Amino acid sequence: MLKHLFSSGRIGTMETRNRIVMTAMGNYLANPDGSVSDKDIAFYGARAKGGVGVVITECAFVDGERGRGNSHQISVADDRFIPGLRQLADEVHHYNGKIVVQIYHPGRQGISVLNGNLPMMAPSDIECPTVHQPTTAMTKDEISELVEKFIKAAVRLKNAGIDGVEVHGAHGYLIHEFLSPRANKRTDEYGGSLENRMRFLEEIVTGIRNECGKEFPMLVRLSVEEFADTVGFPDDGLQLPEGVKIAKRLEQLGVDAIDVSSGTYETMNTAWEPTSFEQGWKIHLSEAVKKEVSIPVIGVAVIRDPEYADQIIAEGKLDFVGSARQHFADAEWSNKAKEGRIHEIRKCISCLHCMETLMGADQTPIPCQCGINIEAGRELEFGDFREDGKGRVVAVIGAGPAGLEAARILAERKFKPIVFEKTNRLGGQLEYASKPPNKEKINWLIDYLKAQVEKFDIDVRLNTAPTLEELKALNPYAVFIAQGSAPVIPHFIPGFDGETILTPIDILSGKVSLQNKKVGVIGSGMTGIEVAHLLAEEGNKVSLFEMADQIGPGLYFQSLIDVMTHLGPLGVPMYPKHKLLALDHGKASFEELDTGETKEFMFDYIILSLGTKPNTELVEEIQSNFDNVRILGDAAKPGRIRDAMETGYLNAYAL
Repeated sequence: MLKHLFSSGRIGTMETRNRIVMTAMGNYLANPDGSVSDKDIAFYGARAKGGVGVVITECAFVDGERGRGNSHQISVADDRFIPGLRQLADEVHHYNGKIVVQIYHPGRQGISVLNGNLPMMAPSDIECPTVHQPTTAMTKDEISELVEKFIKAAVRLKNAGIDGVEVHGAHGYLIHEFLSPRANKRTDEYGGSLENRMRFLEEIVTGIRNECGKEFPMLVRLSVEEFADTVGFPDDGLQLPEGVKIAKRLEQLGVDAIDVSSGTYETMNTAWEPTSFEQGWKIHLSEAVKKEVSIPVIGVAVIRDPEYADQIIAEGKLDFVGSARQHFADAEWSNKAKEGRIHEIRKCISCLHCMETLMGADQTPIPCQCGINIEAGRELEFGDFREDGKGRVVAVIGAGPAGLEAARILAERKFKPIVFEKTNRLGGQLEYASKPPNKEKINWLIDYLKAQVEKFDIDVRLNTAPTLEELKALNPYAVFIAQGSAPVIPHFIPGFDGETILTPIDILSGKVSLQNKKVGVIGSGMTGIEVAHLLAEEGNKVSLFEMADQIGPGLYFQSLIDVMTHLGPLGVPMYPKHKLLALDHGKASFEELDTGETKEFMFDYIILSLGTKPNTELVEEIQSNFDNVRILGDAAKPGRIRDAMETGYLNAYAL
């Protein structure tokens, strides 16, 4: 089973136990001075312990003065970082894994305030269209100095016992900027022709090979396609034919493997894909490179299924299967696949919570997090599970993500969770979340939670809302209330209770099915947008309203771009700055906030997507009759999947 995925491999002199690579992703775990932290060591060690063949770290910066990407990032800019890197290597080697450190400079995609308030260096004086930081064109002396910094960084890695180095030439960072005709407008020997645009990378690669020798494995990560057409520039940017030529030239220069990716910050959704991107969508990129080079090719393409990973190796589309987020979501993916426990894999659902928290980590108290794996990045904190439940009963009311995650941890700790669910299914709000277009990946999380119920033989009682007497009869050690939330109905608005007034749950549950109707959706949070998308795809004429200045207020930009990319072609008119005043059967009255004018619209049905509120039934009664009561997930405070699962995990862990 999976014989190709679990066959040994080789990258230069480095032998690998399988063809699985955890590709680089930021994790915000390094110490503020750039040294490897204990959290880093535990994080990467957990992935090696989980069976990953080659672990590639986050991008480590080579320039300590003007090359930081965030304030908690690994540095290879000085010899003083070698001891920490050596500890990291030792930890991964302890679990028979290999470790490669990715080195980079952020270029114009860096943040000035993190780099001495200096302008970010780039091949040309053109700011990044996404981050909009002050940018300056590098002088030839600065280019030479930075080439030397890359070379010295690689030497440090070799001296630290790291198994190899990956030069980051992808995703719109500095090296990629030199490669890209969209970012590089130089007229000297570092710009213009592909040969000139490659010169910076060639000098780095050649210098590393000369200083580190042929025996030290060197990989290069490339965005072989920028997909500039997705942002309106179909004939611009680095495109696949040139990307393949770069890969071929790197092989001639002695590079040991090409790690194929795509995109820049400007085309971010092609690099770090939202939920609508299907597994394997860009595997043609690695396939195109592999046809033209004889060195190993690592490929990424939202790969989640071990069977699919094995298949694309067998088909010769790549040599090593890469993923970052999948191993963030489940450190044990590799071992579970090898042992035939595929149904137990916690598949990444592409929710982008990791990207959102990483991008905002320097501005918020929230570090980089996984939306569905609470332990990710907190391996030291949760490394020692106490199995002290002693079979004591814990009643869990509600079988949504909070309740089921709590039950899983309680079972691991040897408590006896008994889960009560008033409906006939597991999953709670996840069932509704999976219904809009392109949200099928939510079902992967439901399947995982169901598999955990089976694994631990958890007592689940469907179609059961327990009475106080039934709970008392259990004599529970604790009661966890995870009964979810309900849509907010604005009772202060006239006409809210008409027959034509519906909530998202009416649509997502299948209670109401609409076709060829004129529908107004009021509220453009993600639920409102997704319901509008679903209804529009089903042939309804849909309009979307929002009181805030913009559609999708507070939504993470990658997710908003993704859903709007699909909603836009359906011709859904959108009305921001429209405050709902009244409803009268199918008539909705709004105040247009810019002008103060009242506008009226007629619909067959109106969907009110104005948020949710906790279900509070039984809460007071249970709290007054039991000493140890915990309220989880939406029942405490409506939020996202991460919020629900985290409250379930933490309360069960701390009980």
